[in-house]
Amino acid sequence: MQHRIIVIGAGYTGAVAAGRLARRLHREDVAITLVNAEPDFAERVRLHQLAVGQDLRPRPFRRMFAGTGVALRLAKVTGVDVDRRTVAVTGADGDEELEYDSLVYALGSGWDTHDVPGTAEHAHDLAGRPGALRLRERLAGLGAGQPVVVVGGGLTGLEAAAEIAEARPDLDVALAARGGLGDWLSPAGRRHVRKVFDGLGITVHEHTAVSGVDADRVATADGTFVPAAVTVWTTGFAVHPIARASTLEVTGTGQIVVDGTMRSVSHPDVYAIGDAAMAMGPGDKPLRMSCATGIPAAWQAADSLAARLTGGKLPDAPLRYFNQCISLGRKEGLIQYVTADDRAVRAALTGRFAALYKELVCKGAAWSVANPTLGMPSRRRRIAQERTRTVPATESA
Repeated sequence: MQHRIIVIGAGYTGAVAAGRLARRLHREDVAITLVNAEPDFAERVRLHQLAVGQDLRPRPFRRMFAGTGVALRLAKVTGVDVDRRTVAVTGADGDEELEYDSLVYALGSGWDTHDVPGTAEHAHDLAGRPGALRLRERLAGLGAGQPVVVVGGGLTGLEAAAEIAEARPDLDVALAARGGLGDWLSPAGRRHVRKVFDGLGITVHEHTAVSGVDADRVATADGTFVPAAVTVWTTGFAVHPIARASTLEVTGTGQIVVDGTMRSVSHPDVYAIGDAAMAMGPGDKPLRMSCATGIPAAWQAADSLAARLTGGKLPDAPLRYFNQCISLGRKEGLIQYVTADDRAVRAALTGRFAALYKELVCKGAAWSVANPTLGMPSRRRRIAQERTRTVPATESA
């Protein structure tokens, strides 16, 4: 008699949720399956480093989850039927349906082209490891003096432009931002970004909307063109489309609407976390897509599901922001302190200490995936009998 929990997506949030559930629930009572298309964990916050040729530490899931009771299923999720409680996957053995009693939806997001002509055909993305590796190969083949344009002035755009310019000072790197450079930052933060960009020789096109991408240039809304042997598109993320194709209640952007415990408001046996979820934060503002709230949301979902299955107390930990951590190459960084609802305050940490701080944050995020209870002892609790159901031995292995 086991309760079948399927976690789909093994980014920061999905991997943390699966591991935390395994440490909260008695192994005899649950069959936890983590479904992911790749066998290794990808540090999404380091993909700009991968793109410029740096090698990242391999983190295979089988080693990460060895001895925990989490079963890894290498397959691509192709659909979810939340009324029949099934997940459709395609793996080495072909197409299959997996049945669940509880589902944790953590498929996350990919790059958002905003339907700008030519973007899908000619631009490169940093939304996943495959895109970063393609960009890595393309950058490696560029000769000195070739122009690279990073489109998007958000966190990913700033990090990508700085990383490329530092790693390849022989290239002509430019950033195209719809608004001002770092216009959401504090005055001190904006000054530091501009100082670093000036030192790296990055040309900044502020208040510039890109209206099209060609193989060798980008077009702007005012009718001008910027040369680009390589275009890196970082204008935001789009939610995975599978949720929208189901009967789950979703927002206009396709995010699953959840309550404070990360539980779907339309299907109580489904929990959504990370970029896939529309959760409300301080000030009744939607949480933005970020690692900063994704991992705490995974803790919240796992603890809430475990509490409901075991009759325990539901967690009541508000999700909030503390800072925005921005790497500006390997030697410079910016830590912008923010309010609980993510508005910049005057205080900011800059320079080498900020770069070290960001590096520690990245290492800590990866460590938390393998240590989902943060190294604290955890008691595995038994599930109430009425919550369990019989599953075939092949599913519980």
